Amino acid sequence: MDKKILVNVRPNQTRVAFLNNERLIDLQIDQSTSPTLVGGIYKGKVERVLPGMQAAFVDIGLERSAFLYVGDVLQNLEETNSKAFSEKISNTFSEDDESGIALKLSTSAEQAHKTPIQDLLKEGQMILCQVAKDPLGTKGARITTHISLPGRTVVFMPNIPHLGISKKIDDEKERARLKGIIEKGSPRGGVIVRTAAEGLSKEQIIEDLGYLDRLWKDVSKNYTKRKTPGCFYRDLDLELRAVRDNLTEEVTSIVVDDRKTYKKITAFINQFMPKFKNLTKFYNKPQPLFDVYSIDLEITRSLGRKIWLKSGGYLVFDEAEALVVIDVNTGRYVGKKDIDETILQTNLEAAQEIAHQLRIRNCGGIIIVDFIDMEKEAHKEQVVKLFSDELSLDRSKTKITDISELGLVEMTRKRIRPSLVSTLTKPCTYCDGKGYIKRRMTVANEIFRALEREAERPVGNRKAYVECHSDIADWIYEEDAATLDFIEARLESPVVIKVNQKLHIEEFVVSLK
Repeated sequence: MDKKILVNVRPNQTRVAFLNNERLIDLQIDQSTSPTLVGGIYKGKVERVLPGMQAAFVDIGLERSAFLYVGDVLQNLEETNSKAFSEKISNTFSEDDESGIALKLSTSAEQAHKTPIQDLLKEGQMILCQVAKDPLGTKGARITTHISLPGRTVVFMPNIPHLGISKKIDDEKERARLKGIIEKGSPRGGVIVRTAAEGLSKEQIIEDLGYLDRLWKDVSKNYTKRKTPGCFYRDLDLELRAVRDNLTEEVTSIVVDDRKTYKKITAFINQFMPKFKNLTKFYNKPQPLFDVYSIDLEITRSLGRKIWLKSGGYLVFDEAEALVVIDVNTGRYVGKKDIDETILQTNLEAAQEIAHQLRIRNCGGIIIVDFIDMEKEAHKEQVVKLFSDELSLDRSKTKITDISELGLVEMTRKRIRPSLVSTLTKPCTYCDGKGYIKRRMTVANEIFRALEREAERPVGNRKAYVECHSDIADWIYEEDAATLDFIEARLESPVVIKVNQKLHIEEFVVSLK
């Protein structure tokens, strides 16, 4: 298995691509104008407590207030350090979570304590919190008071009494060894042992944990010093996070196309992961780095609504704020044997491509996949199994159902950062994000109806004036002159149409003068 990490750095943007056997499997983008907030630690001021929603809005110094759910509110330390609480939250957070933020503990924490939010928070109260999800669409950032500090080998959770081992470490002897190291050397708080700790010495793990413990002490001091809402700690830059969280024995090279960033990554690896110090390579050839591996072509493809499959079938992606709908179509693929085989092969190919696209596009929330209807149960099971296997490679947590009676697969995918579409695009300013505009005939008919309403009032010697876009004026004169004559007869007055190119094609003004 040949895995590569490509780092493309420009003054306005940093992009990190993850390749497996030369194929793009994940992509992360940080814009200088809107960097990710996830992992940042803030001093927040509670603005509103909503008992009916068991949530609160918190001012953390951003344009929009952050959202804090009751399950993400830290109980008092005496309660959280109790054995019962520790047992109830056990196994609710793992290193497989993409962000390293303890948001996943919310449900279990809520079950462990039924304390209503109005008894935990008061308006005007200052709290220590961490961003767990970037603002998405019209929603503000999601925050938690369960602070998590990710390191290379462990995630330190100073306020959560929980010890966990990454599920990807399946050797029981190794899991026991790592658990023993943490139990003897861990400071007050909780620890998740990451996959990268497998096989490392006790000294390396304890050193990482000690660094995070010192970092937490600095965070606590800075929180006390800060008087107003805002951020006082940010996680590492994207390129260093990518190295920290993804550099494993399977990675054969890290290719960087910026000299300053190359030195920064090299120094970081030499300090924290010296055994990988020879993997970093500086790329300085004329051809852009992402062009060498066709990454930009893949990004352009993933921004499209329609994705063609190699067989000739295609997928259609419709992405809303909290829902993604994917439709599978046979397209040009006609198969070789019978219709059942044709549909099966299209669905199998689609299952692989959908899992791939979900990672690249970073789609999240509820996802509905409309596979082509299959008659045979064996075929349905084959498609779902392949889809599940492909989704198991995803670093974000996913849940999937079997194919329903309607031929739909329902799934969820946890999203921490905005999707590729929302990162690189914005709603069309002309259609206001609807994806469509009214037909010229529709707008013309709206104008005629507005004129008819004027006919209900005495017109006298006044004339009717219509101000509209030139496309609408052309339509009325060329395609709907008969209706215009009808309206003029009802008004007993000519209609004067004026062209105004500054108007939106759906806008018009009707007046009598």
